[in-house]
Amino acid sequence: MNEGLIPRRYAKALYKYAQEKGCAKEVYADTQVLEKAFASHPSLSKSLGNPALSNQEKVQLLTAAVGENADKGILRFFNLVTLNRRETYLRAMALSYQEIYRQENGISRVTIVTASQLDEAIVNRIKKLLMSRSEKKLEFVYETDSSLIGGFILRVESMQLDASIQNELKQMRVKLLNK
Repeated sequence: MNEGLIPRRYAKALYKYAQEKGCAKEVYADTQVLEKAFASHPSLSKSLGNPALSNQEKVQLLTAAVGENADKGILRFFNLVTLNRRETYLRAMALSYQEIYRQENGISRVTIVTASQLDEAIVNRIKKLLMSRSEKKLEFVYETDSSLIGGFILRVESMQLDASIQNELKQMRVKLLNK
């Protein structure tokens, strides 16, 4: 079965359940916490794939990753996923759920990547400018990447504006090689 299909189906089911129970927003927040836990602790994926751990131990591990105050819906979801032996797909399920939630609620994800940490006032100005130009709700993610050297990259859904020095250098190199 397609690896993208399994997480998408589980995420759709979780979204429908969360909508029925009126906790879709809380589950959305929990999936964000879970995804951050996977990103910051790569050993979490390895632990979930460990056959020596029981389903209950895996659920406890996931509960610890999202926090004790997590929504009951996501905790029930963890039980279902481990029962069906699909825990290795949990990160992809969390990402799929977030995608479905944003799509259903008209939210666009905006990612701002800079070479160094920007002043909060500048970040707020960028946010205000983008919010005034968009009809959708915007969710902002701010990242730093020192390999950009300077400038910024702005991603809104599938569009990207790359105003980084790294990109300028690449374009200059291509022009020089083509002459």
